[in-house]
Amino acid sequence: MALDLDTLGLSATVIAEGISAPDYQTILTTLTGYFQQIYGTDAYLEPDSKDGQMVALVSLAIHDANNTAIACYNSFSPTTAQSDALSRNVKINGIARKAAVSSTVDVTLTGTPGTTITNGSVKDNNGVIWNLPATTTISSAGSVTVTATCNSSGAISAQPGIVTSINTPTLGWVSVTNASSAAVGRAIETDAELKQRQAISVSLASISPFDAVDGAVANISGVSRHKLYENDTDSTDSNGLPPHSIAAVVEGGDAEVIAKTIRSIKGQGVTPYGTTVVTVSDRYGNPHNVGFSRPVDIPIYVSITIEALTGYTSQVGLEIKSAIVSYINSLAIGSNVLLSRVYSPANIGVVSGGDSKYYDITELLIGVASGAVAAKNITVPFNGAASCSVDNISITVTS
Repeated sequence: MALDLDTLGLSATVIAEGISAPDYQTILTTLTGYFQQIYGTDAYLEPDSKDGQMVALVSLAIHDANNTAIACYNSFSPTTAQSDALSRNVKINGIARKAAVSSTVDVTLTGTPGTTITNGSVKDNNGVIWNLPATTTISSAGSVTVTATCNSSGAISAQPGIVTSINTPTLGWVSVTNASSAAVGRAIETDAELKQRQAISVSLASISPFDAVDGAVANISGVSRHKLYENDTDSTDSNGLPPHSIAAVVEGGDAEVIAKTIRSIKGQGVTPYGTTVVTVSDRYGNPHNVGFSRPVDIPIYVSITIEALTGYTSQVGLEIKSAIVSYINSLAIGSNVLLSRVYSPANIGVVSGGDSKYYDITELLIGVASGAVAAKNITVPFNGAASCSVDNISITVTS
């Protein structure tokens, strides 16, 4: 019996809602039906038969072709594109995927006004070298704040006050120090992070200068986290922001680039406020002080008491610590650490049947010091960023 077909109806189809295609099992069932129409319903097409394997191969080929068509279709939108296609798509918004970056720290250099430091570098108390910009000139005030880049790649941290050694002595350069913590380096930007930043970047041309500044700061190379605040009232607000000011809290990125970006986009009559003040010049050469802040590190300590169930090992304990650290370090600037939310990462795979079946949490306490943990939320200041390491987490196992 001859088949009267215009199409198999198994290919990917584009409709108003997007692109779709039948799954592999649907394709296999349909082709099996066509085969039996041609050769009879008594045709043996089980997986151990030659004909059954041939039908399966053709079905898989159609399925693979459909998946390729779907991937190609989705690659044209920044919402659904992945990998290299996403990197190419976001160029239309004037942005690019952030490459892996080294840690940076703002350092204040003091010395004789007018002293020029060429290819200079400084060293912290751990012996890690931080490179200064190619050319740095100490201002007339006898000091200058610049951003130093870690000579070693990876997540290198530096607490306030530990970058104190001059690695390349220069006549007229007297001392160096860092008032804030280093912005820890990071791996190459993930697809999820790039998609989120692409959504923010479309605010650059918005009617709100606040949104424009927020989008521009997010797009600065090296910026990993940021938060923008505004006080449009006539009095100082609860965060200490002066009247008619904006306050950017920025982790990572070059201090001078951040200051120039804020200065060039902010609204008229708005004061950029912050603990880090950089002097930038306008197009006419007039100096302007631009303030912004680096996030204040709020170390979080966690104490957990668990009852070990059958199958619990020390490796499970390490996984608990890793999950909690990942969650706390992912919190946005100014976000409080909520006790109830910490339970979720602490219960590894509780929904999917993960390692949480090997233990029961009987007590979970958090705090900002190892000896001051309690069963209550931690309030993080508007310019603070919660952080945690596995060394800050203690697990007590009971049986």
